[in-house]
Amino acid sequence: MKIHLLIVFFVVAIPSLTAKADVTGAACTGHFVNPMTDICWSCIFPMTIGSVPIISSYLPDTPNPISPISFCPKPPPIFMQIGLNIGYWEPDTLVDVTRAPYCMVNMGMNLDDGLSPNIGGRVSSREGDASDAAFYHAHWYKYPVIYWLQIMESAACMATDNFDVAYITEIDPLWDDDELAFVLNPEAILFGNPIAQMACILEAMTTSANTALAFDPLFWCLGSQGSAYPLTGTTNYRHTPIQAGTLIMERLNFKLHRQGLVWESRGADFAICYQWPEPILPKSRYRYQMTNVIPDALWAHPYTTTTVIWESGHDNTVTGDNFGYINFKKRNCVFL
Repeated sequence: MKIHLLIVFFVVAIPSLTAKADVTGAACTGHFVNPMTDICWSCIFPMTIGSVPIISSYLPDTPNPISPISFCPKPPPIFMQIGLNIGYWEPDTLVDVTRAPYCMVNMGMNLDDGLSPNIGGRVSSREGDASDAAFYHAHWYKYPVIYWLQIMESAACMATDNFDVAYITEIDPLWDDDELAFVLNPEAILFGNPIAQMACILEAMTTSANTALAFDPLFWCLGSQGSAYPLTGTTNYRHTPIQAGTLIMERLNFKLHRQGLVWESRGADFAICYQWPEPILPKSRYRYQMTNVIPDALWAHPYTTTTVIWESGHDNTVTGDNFGYINFKKRNCVFL
């Protein structure tokens, strides 16, 4: 009970913070995410038992198991456990995207004090590049808000981790070096040509209405955001700041999948009992919503969806290129 009260205190009591400018001149802005007001709770739906939707949604859904019941192998003396096959979209992780190193946008604070700006390599905002190019840092937080609020009691069907800053790119030497990052994505050499990139047009057009899932077979594409490669913070396609920020958020997810740090479930009979690493990002199993600097808690968007349909009013030149997102991850699990 004390832990829950402490969480509520931090959620409600921590004010927005406008931090000082960093050495590149980029300002750090943001606020601590309030789960009551800054999250689209209707975006956890549809919720299914087996393949039957219990609570429907206008948002598209991935395939679910046909059977409503699973028999999952367990170690002795249990051997076999019976449970309901459920599916829902869990608010799973927060992601910062920023041009100010160590700016923790979704926490409303700056960790730059006392830290070397050269850890992890270049921190420049690359002001000398072409106007449509940019470089961003990003941070990945574990955010088990379903567990915190005790919305679902089955430990098999929710993240039970603590809130944690799981990954920051400032200390990753691969994040700002496209050539060094080639060791993570050597297949990128096959898709760095106009013919391969033209295939991404179909995904961009199909997902532009917010009603279709991303095309997992086109794993080198991120739809309207641009190319999935390289798995770094560099983008040469910056149509708008929010489009570029969304691209970096999706790339970081791909990078963490490639490094085996993010595991997936699968909506199929028998397979639903387990989770395993997926080196290729399953784009269709993710949707996102903006949480910072201007939260957009009215709706969420499948990966690769164009930002044109929602970004108006969410970009402010005063706040700089600082964006916060929450990932909704499709979770198929056995409710015990």
